[in-house]
Amino acid sequence: MALKIGTRGSPLARWQSDWVADQLRAAGHEVELVVIATRGDKAQAGPISAIAGGDGVFTKELQRALLDHEIDLAVHSLKDLPTAPVAGLALMAVPPRASSCDALLSRESLPFDQLPQGATIGTGSLRRRAQLLNARPDLKMADLRGNIDTRLRKLREGQYDAICLAEAGLDRLRLAEHVTQVFPRSLMLPAVGQGALGVEGRGDDEATRRAVSTLDDLVTHAAVLAERSMLATLCGGCLAPIGAWGRVSGDQLKLDGVVLSADGRRRLYAAGQADTSDPKKLGKQVAEQLLAQGAAELIEQCRAS
Repeated sequence: MALKIGTRGSPLARWQSDWVADQLRAAGHEVELVVIATRGDKAQAGPISAIAGGDGVFTKELQRALLDHEIDLAVHSLKDLPTAPVAGLALMAVPPRASSCDALLSRESLPFDQLPQGATIGTGSLRRRAQLLNARPDLKMADLRGNIDTRLRKLREGQYDAICLAEAGLDRLRLAEHVTQVFPRSLMLPAVGQGALGVEGRGDDEATRRAVSTLDDLVTHAAVLAERSMLATLCGGCLAPIGAWGRVSGDQLKLDGVVLSADGRRRLYAAGQADTSDPKKLGKQVAEQLLAQGAAELIEQCRAS
């Protein structure tokens, strides 16, 4: 019987699910893709934060299909997957991570520090918006939605002077030639889980768990578990201006975290490292540093705005 993989219908989501399907087929499994539209795909007007329910707008329908046994696996962009556990579901595999960095695409091919005063930047991410404004308060931020092709078209049409996208998505769709600059992490920390995929299934489905176990990359899994633990401890959700970067260096797991005010004027930073045996503990420790600096207040202000 074929393993049914649930996927969103965007070109990037299809690329990601096709990649997982190809790995499983290479291991001898029969696979079928099932395209499922999510609320985030259907509601293209306005910021994501305005969609009722906020978190999980790109994942809940896939999770519901899992619980209803309509599919056996769901492939998520891990940055879209809320940290709150869903009863009956489990994150079964996290494949090797692509770049976690953010990229600038500017209409005149100008790098970030050479954009004109008051330039308009398109982004649908409060995290990106806040970090860009922290670096350059003169910039104007404008909401940007749609798949990557739509966003590139809007840039070409002159609706924005520049836009900000994840480098991984551009690489996966072979659109890296449009990148003007990859942001250093010193300026912009990525979203929790950015560049990584999450393969989710039913917690009691041991046959499927065994099938996807070969996709799991222990280094990536540890890094994103630390990031997600930090986010969960902050109670920040997927939409808050929170960035994190977990990585393994030698036998050490390192984690940097940042929380900002929506206008970018306040920036709280923390970092930590530990051995790789307990990623969740490291995430909690870095979150507690941020909370001690006043992170909860900034996150609550963003929710209220």
